[in-house]
Amino acid sequence: MTDRPHTGGCQCGAIRFRVTGTLTDSSVCHCRMCQKAFGAYYAPLVSTRGAELTWTRGTRKTFRSSNFVERGFCADCGTPLTYEAPDGVAIAAGAFDDPSALPPVVQFGTEGKIGFVDHLHELPGHATEEDAEAAPFVLQIVSYQHPDHDTETWPPENHHD
Repeated sequence: MTDRPHTGGCQCGAIRFRVTGTLTDSSVCHCRMCQKAFGAYYAPLVSTRGAELTWTRGTRKTFRSSNFVERGFCADCGTPLTYEAPDGVAIAAGAFDDPSALPPVVQFGTEGKIGFVDHLHELPGHATEEDAEAAPFVLQIVSYQHPDHDTETWPPENHHD
């Protein structure tokens, strides 16, 4: 993982961040608390220890999930953003503009790991457009999601809720 700045933010664009420095600790956590916080089978996280994290737009809301940890999220769209513990802040991997640049190197909380997670890659895969016959609306989707790069302002003036 490189020293180049990494940027990211929430789905709606209300919150943006920049991390400068080397990011080396990307992980997946399977503990039940992370599953609940992400609404998923596991939480992909990237530690910012040793790097500089700057919030460039908006303010995250936090929830104290335990006596040691706060979890940050966007109050507008609900995107999970942080795991904040005494040993540092980790950012949700999917919140980075290029999550593929930060592959996980370790798994934590394996006592909570759901067995089928190891077999997800064996499931059949389909592109979104392949579901058009059963769900024709997929061909007409217009994304209101913030783009995967910094913007001067957000939302754009032509954005409709």
